[in-house]
Formats: sequence, structure tokens, C-alpha cells
Amino acid sequence: MTATTILIDGFQRVRDALYPALGGLTSDQLAHRPGPESNSVAWLVWHLARIQDAQVAELAGVEQVWMLEGWVERFALSLDPTDTGYGHDAAQMAAVIADADLLLGYFEATHARTIELVASMSDTDLHRIVDHHWDPPVTAAVRLVSIISDDLQHVGQVAYLRGMLLAE
Repeated sequence: MTATTILIDGFQRVRDALYPALGGLTSDQLAHRPGPESNSVAWLVWHLARIQDAQVAELAGVEQVWMLEGWVERFALSLDPTDTGYGHDAAQMAAVIADADLLLGYFEATHARTIELVASMSDTDLHRIVDHHWDPPVTAAVRLVSIISDDLQHVGQVAYLRGMLLAE
């Protein structure tokens, strides 16, 4: 097993966990926020895809799927087009409203780009330093593991919210 195979497996696990967590939820359930400062399912899925898209695009030195494939226009959010959700306040979180098909469409486009990039990476690519602001500096491999970790945490939050919503 190679490092890229393990990374691809990690990204597949995000995908495999997302579908059952999101599947069958209504638009109202996707937009529901259990508290005024809480995230909705829609925000969580949008955010995990946005962060993955932005970071993978930066690693590859390419344009984000969000802009390149017109997802920014399809979502038509009242946010800056470069926004990924990082640091959102309650009003910004509430502005992210989308149905499951739109959320999964964007996620799938981002996922496909990610798998394509990771599959093309060599060991040298994975060892490349991408952020010198940490000690030790962050390599491409470490950044990819961080994306997987962040995504899985957000999918877990989606699954938890799903349980709350379906129990009501």
C-alpha cells in the first residue's frame, strides 16, 4: 500500500460517511440550527467541501472547483465568493441554505478533484513543504491528513444533527 492509496482511502471514508448522514433530510432539516450559534447540516456540508476544495486547489496550484465549475453561482449565497466558512458568525452561518442535491453535487465535484490530485502525487510531492508557519513545517501529506480529519469531524457533526432531527 502506498501513501497516496492510504490518503485516497481516507477521502473515500469521508464520502462513504457523508451519504448516510445526509440522505433523506428535508430542506427544513438541512437548514435547522439547534441553537442561535450552531451550525446547520447544510452549513457543515458546504463548509467541509469548501475547505477541501480551497486547500486542495492551493496544493495543486489550480483554480477551485467552486469558481471553475460555477458552483458559486449555483449556490448564489450572500457571501464573498472566496468564503469557505472559516470564522463565520451566526448570520453568515444562517446564510448558507442549500438542498441535498446541490450540496452533494458540489461535494462530489470537489471529491473527484481531490482523488485526481492525490492519485497523481509522488512521494516527493507529498514531502513538499506547503506551510512554513508551523514547527515542524507542514508538508502536503500532513495537509491532506488534516483535511481528512476536519472533514470526518464535520461529517460526525452532521450525523449527530441527523439523529437529533429524526428524534424530534
